[in-house]
Amino acid sequence: MSGGSTGRPEAARDPWRVLVNVAQIPDTGLHREIVADEATRKAIAEVGDLREVVSARAAFDLQPKRDGSCHVTGRVWARVGQTCVVTLDPIESEIDEPIDVLFAPPEQIPEMADLVDDAEQGDEETPDPPEPIVGGFIDIGRLATDALFLGIDPYPRKADAVFEQQVEAPDPENHPFAALKALKEKADGKKPKGS
Repeated sequence: MSGGSTGRPEAARDPWRVLVNVAQIPDTGLHREIVADEATRKAIAEVGDLREVVSARAAFDLQPKRDGSCHVTGRVWARVGQTCVVTLDPIESEIDEPIDVLFAPPEQIPEMADLVDDAEQGDEETPDPPEPIVGGFIDIGRLATDALFLGIDPYPRKADAVFEQQVEAPDPENHPFAALKALKEKADGKKPKGS
């Protein structure tokens, strides 16, 4: 590969990078739609151990908060090529995964994580701890990739595929004590008859 290792490790971890500068998000919010190009789809397939990513797109609404955090909601849609776990035939699966994540400046995260811990002790539904805003940016491409991977069926199967387990009649000579029985018969065979 040309270029050595420069840039490759980052691309391997985050195959779809689309950065949004938090300081440039208007107070009224920002709507962004992204579509993965062919090179990005190939990289996502490689990282996600998929046969292929036929299509991938996402839509986001980013709403900044007064405390410097940013609430990101949206959806990712994708069509991925996988292999049926029953027939081993190639199949395609549709992904439609919601996104709802709070991002916060790194210095606020310990305090917000404490609030999450306190909420866990109550009866209310526990919110997820916020993700860090790194260097003033939110990577909505990575967010879309993570959601896409969450939506993948780990055991894809064709609609009509049925796993038929082969049932064999138990071999009467194949049981845990068969070896002991054979030893006993061998030992009994050595004894003189009539003794």
